[in-house]
Amino acid sequence: MQREPHTQDVKKKLPPPESKQKSASEAPKKRPVRDAGPEAMQNPPKKWDGADQASDESFPASDPPAKY
Repeated sequence: MQREPHTQDVKKKLPPPESKQKSASEAPKKRPVRDAGPEAMQNPPKKWDGADQASDESFPASDPPAKY
């Protein structure tokens, strides 16, 4: 009767993981981040209020602004 391999037995047989880090030539190019506000936009909206400004200033934060 064959026994099931233990986790430690399986780990010993696995090859070491390859490096997941990309070289500098493969890394995505960083784009500049614009300042907040409609004056820094290429195509600013016609209407802009305090909630829009707060949302724009908080981007790319995961929490929405508290002004609405």
